[in-house]
Amino acid sequence: DASSNAILKAENLMVRALKEEGRPLARVAEREVIADHDTKTLDVMMALSAGPVAPFGDTSVDGTEAVDAEFTAYMADIERGKTYSPEDIEDARERLLELGVFDSVTVKERDGLDPDGSIPVDIEVSERKFRYFGVGATVSSTDGAGIEGYWGHRNLFGRAEKLRLEGSISRIGETSDYKTLDYKAALLFEKPGLVGPASKFTYDIKVASEHPDAYDRFSFSTGAGLAYNLTKQQTLTGQLRVEYTDLTDVFFPLGKKYLLVSTPIEYVYDARDDKLNPKKGWRALAFAEPTYDIESGAAFVKFKGEASVYKSLNQSGRIVAAGRVAAGSIVGAGLSDIPADRRFYSGGGGSVRGFAYQGVGPRVPDPAKPGEFIPTGGRSFAEASAELRIQVTDSFGVVPFIDAGTVSEDVVPDFNDVRFGAGLGVRYLTPFGPLRVDAAVPLNRRPGDASFGIYAGIGQAF
Repeated sequence: DASSNAILKAENLMVRALKEEGRPLARVAEREVIADHDTKTLDVMMALSAGPVAPFGDTSVDGTEAVDAEFTAYMADIERGKTYSPEDIEDARERLLELGVFDSVTVKERDGLDPDGSIPVDIEVSERKFRYFGVGATVSSTDGAGIEGYWGHRNLFGRAEKLRLEGSISRIGETSDYKTLDYKAALLFEKPGLVGPASKFTYDIKVASEHPDAYDRFSFSTGAGLAYNLTKQQTLTGQLRVEYTDLTDVFFPLGKKYLLVSTPIEYVYDARDDKLNPKKGWRALAFAEPTYDIESGAAFVKFKGEASVYKSLNQSGRIVAAGRVAAGSIVGAGLSDIPADRRFYSGGGGSVRGFAYQGVGPRVPDPAKPGEFIPTGGRSFAEASAELRIQVTDSFGVVPFIDAGTVSEDVVPDFNDVRFGAGLGVRYLTPFGPLRVDAAVPLNRRPGDASFGIYAGIGQAF
């Protein structure tokens, strides 16, 4: 059986090599296998039929009902006249699945050429349910509990346009006053293929009322943007956003209003083998957000970079070393001129575990609560994390980890106050990603810091 698998694998590799030359009809024409039992060897003879180099021909679509068939062929992006490539066939299938409107997608070249010498391509799809809704919950020992709900439509106008309405309430249990709970609501719209199959247009309206330790914030914002897949690994995203914000913080205890216009731009290179539970590869992000406050005339630019790497330490992939570094800087304005929610903070489940959200960085005593402190945020930050992800069984794993982070009022981190947290997490592996619970303690705890933190969520920490 092992020998037959090796023969079939060799055949597939040879046929694949011929197809990559643009020969869609390449196949194994004849095979002869002679076994010598005395020497325990196999003598294998294969005859390959290469077939001609051919361009792509017409693309046909079958199985669409509510989704526009012409749009489906457009998003497959199999260019008529271009030399056949099996990679283009595979990319077309992935692109159609990413639309989110199909349960299954099959993209396959036909068994013969058309009279003009081109190879036709058949696409067969099965549509999924377009409307969906759901509820979710989060829990943290430092930030309280939260609930959220959402409703969405995956095919609003027949061309995979997505509409999603969502809302959430958080800090339940962390505060006893319902007025200081955090509320968020959003309308999100997405249209794929606006300026080519690799593009995606987005529009949103968001409302938020938040009360973290550093500030009280009410905001209303809207923005439109375009995301473009430069390659399968590279994505470039740009937006134009307008936001009205009313903020109260340590610099403006009576509140201050902002009218912000910004153009956030983000570049991502993602070479991970799995986005929810990577075992090898790496990911890098670069972010820049020029912002102008119409109310005060202040202008600043927020920069952020992040990179993570993953490496399996054994062949089975059950032990994975993972690391992450991140840093950022805000230039062009003083700390008090930057809205409190745009400054950098660190601490919590997504950065330095063991500390509360916004619990790492500059702070001042809270005059209303003796023994407690108010974070001021900073103009720069740096973070690092390391994990060892150990899969104990097919469905259970443990993760020892250590995190470090610092926030500075200067535009470059001075590393005078670096905070460390360490702990142990458990993972329950599911088809939609690992369920995560992490418990951590601060290694260099300051007065007012929590003695430990517990965090839960879906997916790995990074």
